[in-house]
Amino acid sequence: MPVSDIIPLSPDFDADPHSFFARLREAGPVHLVSGPNTRLNEPYWLVVRYEEARAALTHPGLLKDWHATDLFPGIEPTAANANMLESDPPHHTRLRRLVAREFTARRVEAMRPRVQQITDGLLDAMAARPERAGDLIRDLAFPLPMTVICELLGVPDLDRERFREWSQEVVAPKPGALDNSAHQQLSVYLAELVKAKAESPGEDLLSALIRTRDEDGDSLSPDELIGMAFLLLVAGHETTVNLISNGVRALLAHPDQLAALRADYDGLLGGAIEEMLRYDGPVQNTTYRYTGEDVEIGGVVIPAGQAVLISLAGADRDPERFPEPDVFDIRRPAGGHLAFGHGLHFCIGAPLARMEGRIAVRGLLERFPDLAVDPDGGPLEWLPGALMHGVSRLPVRW
Repeated sequence: MPVSDIIPLSPDFDADPHSFFARLREAGPVHLVSGPNTRLNEPYWLVVRYEEARAALTHPGLLKDWHATDLFPGIEPTAANANMLESDPPHHTRLRRLVAREFTARRVEAMRPRVQQITDGLLDAMAARPERAGDLIRDLAFPLPMTVICELLGVPDLDRERFREWSQEVVAPKPGALDNSAHQQLSVYLAELVKAKAESPGEDLLSALIRTRDEDGDSLSPDELIGMAFLLLVAGHETTVNLISNGVRALLAHPDQLAALRADYDGLLGGAIEEMLRYDGPVQNTTYRYTGEDVEIGGVVIPAGQAVLISLAGADRDPERFPEPDVFDIRRPAGGHLAFGHGLHFCIGAPLARMEGRIAVRGLLERFPDLAVDPDGGPLEWLPGALMHGVSRLPVRW
């Protein structure tokens, strides 16, 4: 199959990846593509249609543990890489079981009053600003999930500015950044954090993960604890930042949908969050998989040893699955989108992200009936790269 350099990761792609994915979907479900800043030295395979993406997400021949491959030459794995997202069964099964023992629905639901309290405090600070304008990401979309995940894990003193820089370099690396220095620095930082928590445990999730044992006495190793802290902290805030900011952008761009939501929060808010996730979800493409054997997807045979990305954004606007997929409709029947993945790597933090999204969006809209994009706030700054989709700042007035 010829290589398609149809995704150059240009500013146009960062702002509107959906038109690129639409062109690819029309041409077929699976493509061999190339583009700069993919951390690979060779083309990779991209799955863009819904049914094929769903199948790929559960295909046993598509593996996540890249450490024994030569896909990323010169990049040494760190303790931060010892996480569920970069592992396969049976190792993944073991890690997920140990984490699921503590990261329960009951623990997440117990956070609801605190999530509401944090949201109210952030909105109070916005309301007190005399200029009635600011950056929604700086003022709400970032500090809310960052505070929540830090308190959930029991690390309220986290150096958030420094962590934010490392985290963004991991999920949205700057052009030309082909090393894993951010992973290395995070590993060192989190090793100290885990050590301090082990010496002074509390009732938080990280302390529980340090203590947990399954029926056979198995527990997480020191590197696995670092990897789990890395995954929960990074994924636990970056995706929710984009859920809130992308969702608010979509509502402000569709005043009829915004008006409908304001008129019926109880009836439409849950569906609105699901449509935000489908229409412009926080994760554009999955992290890399590779073929442990020849794998057939959508009639295309991908040879063994090849890198594969699954486009969640492409799948969630597939007209074969979602009628009028480019229409933002908060009354669309909920369910079926792949924004949180599918199968054994389905996002373990999805219930927490949904809760935060509902509380943040409703609180923001109820508090500020005149909320609008600030035309004097300057152009939007899009996150670079192939993994996440969103903006680094969102100027608004209220």
